Amino acid sequence: MKLAHAVVKHRILILLVTLLLMVPSVFGFVFTRVNYDLLTYLPKDMETVIGQDELMEEFGKGAFSFLIFENMPVKDVATVKKQIETIDHVESVVWYDSIVDLSIPMEILPERLYRAFNTEHSTMMAVFFDSSTSADVTMDAIRDVRYVAGKQCFVTGMSAMVTDLKDLCEREEPIYVAIAVVLALAAMLLLLDSFLAPLVFLASIAMMIVLNLGTNYFFGEISYITKALSAVLQLAVTMDYSIFLWNSYNEQLEKNMERDEAMACAIRETFTSVLGSSITTIAGFIALCFMSFTMGRDLGIVMAKGVLLGVIGCVTVLPSLILVLDKALQKTKHKPLLPKMNKTAGFLVRIFPVFLIVFALITGPAFYGYMKTSDEVYYDLLGELPKDLESVIANTKLEEEFDIASTHMVLLDASLSPKAVREMSAEMEAVDGVRFVLSLESVLGSRVPEEVLPKSVTSILKSDKWELLLISSAYACATDEVNAQVGQLNEILKKYDESGMLIGEAPCMKDMIETTDRDFRVVNIVSVAAIFVIIALVENSITLPFILIAVIEVAIFINLGLPHFLGQQLPFIAPICISTIQLGATVDYAILMTTRYKKERIGGVGRKASVQTSLATSIPSILTSGVGLFAATFGVAMFSDIDIISSLCKLLARGAVISMVMVIAILPALLLLCDKLICKTTVGMRHITENKGEMSERSSE
Repeated sequence: MKLAHAVVKHRILILLVTLLLMVPSVFGFVFTRVNYDLLTYLPKDMETVIGQDELMEEFGKGAFSFLIFENMPVKDVATVKKQIETIDHVESVVWYDSIVDLSIPMEILPERLYRAFNTEHSTMMAVFFDSSTSADVTMDAIRDVRYVAGKQCFVTGMSAMVTDLKDLCEREEPIYVAIAVVLALAAMLLLLDSFLAPLVFLASIAMMIVLNLGTNYFFGEISYITKALSAVLQLAVTMDYSIFLWNSYNEQLEKNMERDEAMACAIRETFTSVLGSSITTIAGFIALCFMSFTMGRDLGIVMAKGVLLGVIGCVTVLPSLILVLDKALQKTKHKPLLPKMNKTAGFLVRIFPVFLIVFALITGPAFYGYMKTSDEVYYDLLGELPKDLESVIANTKLEEEFDIASTHMVLLDASLSPKAVREMSAEMEAVDGVRFVLSLESVLGSRVPEEVLPKSVTSILKSDKWELLLISSAYACATDEVNAQVGQLNEILKKYDESGMLIGEAPCMKDMIETTDRDFRVVNIVSVAAIFVIIALVENSITLPFILIAVIEVAIFINLGLPHFLGQQLPFIAPICISTIQLGATVDYAILMTTRYKKERIGGVGRKASVQTSLATSIPSILTSGVGLFAATFGVAMFSDIDIISSLCKLLARGAVISMVMVIAILPALLLLCDKLICKTTVGMRHITENKGEMSERSSE
C-alpha cells in the first residue's frame, strides 16, 4: 500500500501541513454562524413558513415579543416605549398610546380589551422586529430592549428565549468539551498500555475536530445542537480508530520489525479494519439527512464529515505523531490493566442458553417501552430551559398574569370587509383557549371608520396585500390543546379567506410534530437498510446482518424504552438521532466479533471454540470503544442545563453500555444457536459441516 509508506516517509510534512490547516480552521469555526431556532429547519413549502416570509416581505416584521411592565407609571412606560422604538431593528411598538393620546384614560377601552393588556399592577405592549426570530441582530435588539427597559420590564417570546439559549450554550460548550476530554483521557489511561499514548491520541483527534468544525463555515451555519454535540461525538466515535492503530503498531514491533515498516503495516491493517467500521457509522449519520426536518441533515453531514476526517487523521496524522514521539511512547508503556478474557469468554459460552432466554424475555417489554417513549416525547424544547433564565421568568409571568401561553398571527386578505373580519374574529374568540383577537376592527369598533387613523398607525396591522391579526391563547405551544385550537382556527380562517395563513410558534410546532413523526419512520428504515447492506457485503452473508442488527436494535429498544418505565419524557429529536447513531456507532462491536468468529470457523475450528476465541479477543476492544463513548458523553449529560443536550448525551452514554453488554452476552449465544444456518448462508462457510466442527472442538479440548 503506497499510502502507508508515503505517510511514514513524509511524517514531518504531514504534521506541518496539518498544523497550518489549523489556522484557517480556527477562523472558520469562530465565524461559522450558529442557528438557535429549530423552527427554521421546517420544510420551506409549509404554509407556516411561507406565511412567515410574507409577514417579513409585506410588513417588514419578523420576530415578535410581548413586554410586561410591572409597577411602572403610565408616563414612564410611554417614555420607555419611545426609547425602544429607536433601537436598531425594532420595526414597531404597539401600546395604548399608539392609538389614543395618554391624556385619555385607558379605561375608555372596551373592558375585554383593557383586561387583555392590563392587570392591577402590570401593562403589556407588543414589539415587532424587522428581522427573523433567531437572527443575530434580533438577539442584539432583545439585549438592548432589556437594557433600556430595566428590571421592571420582562421580555417574552421566542426571540428572548433564543437569546438566553445562545448565552447559555456559549457558557457551557467549552466545559462540555473539557469534561469529555478529561473523562475520555481517564478511560484511555485505564484501558491502554501507555501513559503518553492517550495524550497523543487526543492531540490527533483534536486536530481533526478543529478541521471538521472549521469546514462547517462553508455550510453558512449549523444548529446549536450540532455545534454542542459534534466535538463530543467525534471524539467518542473516532477514539477507537486510534486504539486500533496503536495496538497494531505494537504487534508489529513485537515481531522485531523496524519501526517504519511496523507503522506501514499497522496503517495498512488499520485502514482495512477502520474503513469497514467507519462506513457503518457514516451510514448511520447519513440516514439523518433523509429527514424533511432539515436539522437532521445539519447534524448528519457534520458528523459524517467528522468520522471521515477521523479515519483520515488515524492513518496520516496519528502515525506521524507516534513515529515522532516513539521513544517517549515506548518508555511510558506499562502492563495493560485489563486481564486476559479467556476464562470470562469460556464462562459466557458455557451458559449461552441463559442469555437466549434473557434475550427472548426482554425483547417484548423493551419494544413496548420503545414505542411508548416515541409517543411520549415533548416538542417544546425551549420550555425545558432552566427556570431562572430571564425569558423563562417573563413567559411564566405572561401566562400567570395575562393567561397568555402562546400567540398566533393571522395574515388575512386586506380586501376583506371590516364586517367579515369582525365576524371571523368573533368566531375565533369563541374557540376554547383563545383569550382575544387583536385587529384594527377590534381596536376601532364597528362605529369608528378606519380612515380616521393616521397611516403610521394602520400600517402596523395592515398592508396593501394583507391585514395582520394577533391571537392570544391560554394554551402552551406543542400541547394537544393548542394543536386542536390551531386546527379549529385554521378551519374558521379558510372559511372567510382561502388564501389566509395562520402562523406563529404554535402552528409551526404543530407542523414540526407532523413532520418529525414521518421522519422517525423514514430515518429508521433508511439506517437499518443501509447498515444491513453494508454488513451483508462485509460479511458476505444473508443471515449475519439480521442477527447483528437484531442485537443492536434490541439494545436501542432497551435504551429508548427505559424513559417510559422511568416516567421520563425525551425531546422529540432524541429517538430519531439515537436510533441511528447508536446503531451506526455500536454495530461495529458486533462486526468485530463476528468477523473473528467467521475466521475461526473457516479455519476449521468448532462452533463453541470459534465463538469463545472471538469473544476473548474482542472483549478488550469492545470495552475500550464502549467505555470511551460512555466517558465522552456521560459527563456532558450530567453537567448540561440544556435538556436536549443532556438527554442526547445521556442516551448515548447509556446506549454505549447497553450495546456493549448485548454484544458480549447475547451475540455469542445467537451465533451458537444459528451456527448451522450461518454456515449455509455465508460465502466461504458452506463447506463447513457440523461433524467437522464437533471433531475440531473435541480435539482442541
